[in-house]
Amino acid sequence: MTDNENIYSLLGVECDLKRCGSDVLAFVGDGVFGLLVREYLASRSSAHAAQQHSRAVAMVRCEAQAEYMQRILPHLTEEEEGVFRRGRNYHTSHSPRKSTAAYHTATGLEALFGFLYLSGKIARIRELFAYCIDENETELE
Repeated sequence: MTDNENIYSLLGVECDLKRCGSDVLAFVGDGVFGLLVREYLASRSSAHAAQQHSRAVAMVRCEAQAEYMQRILPHLTEEEEGVFRRGRNYHTSHSPRKSTAAYHTATGLEALFGFLYLSGKIARIRELFAYCIDENETELE
């Protein structure tokens, strides 16, 4: 896959981003972010899958994603910031009582990653994901 391709172009299907709501972008971005986390952990550790799963769960929790968003926010373009804000401000019928702000920020991060993925900007996704990672946090061995 080149940087300008994504799964849709490989399948011969185009995605009209103008018709994708923030909830759809977040849905896709959730999968993209989760896959990046798993790829990152698998490439950095020979720990058993159960240990890696526990770490992955910690890294995709809304509180962690909200922190990651704060790390990448200064590096966003105006367009990316707009996608984040629309995702963050999307009103859902489900949000946890204790961490509503973190949940909405995490939804914004997921919408951003979904938007970038569906736009075929894989290198940009990897660049932003690198800002999320703190090498000291992910030691598994």
